[in-house]
Amino acid sequence: MALVPTMGALHPGHIALVEAARRQGTKVVASIFVNPRQFGPNEDLTRYPRRETADLAMLADAGCDLAWLPAVETMYPDGFATNVSVSGVTEGLDGASRPGHFDGVATVVSKLFNQVSPDAAYFGEKDYQQLQVIRRMVADLDFDIEVVGVPTQRDDDGLALSSRNIYLDETERAKAVALPRVLGVAARAIGRGDDVAAALAEAEANLVAAGFAVDYIALADAETLDTDPADGRPRRLLAAARMGATRLIDNIAIEDGQ
Repeated sequence: MALVPTMGALHPGHIALVEAARRQGTKVVASIFVNPRQFGPNEDLTRYPRRETADLAMLADAGCDLAWLPAVETMYPDGFATNVSVSGVTEGLDGASRPGHFDGVATVVSKLFNQVSPDAAYFGEKDYQQLQVIRRMVADLDFDIEVVGVPTQRDDDGLALSSRNIYLDETERAKAVALPRVLGVAARAIGRGDDVAAALAEAEANLVAAGFAVDYIALADAETLDTDPADGRPRRLLAAARMGATRLIDNIAIEDGQ
């Protein structure tokens, strides 16, 4: 059995996870839970889109076998006092920008794993740091679960699909496509051996010119997310930036020699 954890507001990126699991010939459970523990005090918990009827229809159309929609009281009953914290891989990038976020992710995913008891769990590579946090947690806590990363799903113009894209107005949406395009240019430059610091500085300047407020843009080890990756290790280029009030993230693998 496979688990696809979500916070609802489903889009084709989520459905790609269900479809990837179904291709393995397994039963698929999708969870929908807007987890308050992974939102900071100034983040968009109250604004986060909730549309369970539409989400359930999408899951049914995709062939999902079961939807699990726990209540907040089920996940965090009175007296709940346990926190799952993963060090190292959480400490930079989004972990630095969103203190406590990955503790909330690790805690809720641990509970979902215990509630559903899946053999495999599917996560999108768009949330790449989250994927690596879950992989580290599963290895460290001896969960007998295969963690499967599914490539980022994108609109025709390249913007990564995200539940938060609905916050973008028409003008912001048109500008937002600069994020994957700028990352692609920087990734190709780094892959062919150009100076990393110069490539990152140019990428940040181009994002600012496109209207973004840049949170970070960084080259990291693809497994550990160390931002000083050793030679010969797989690398990933990751970024987070705000277009208006909407925070977008994206990442791309570095292909050496391209």
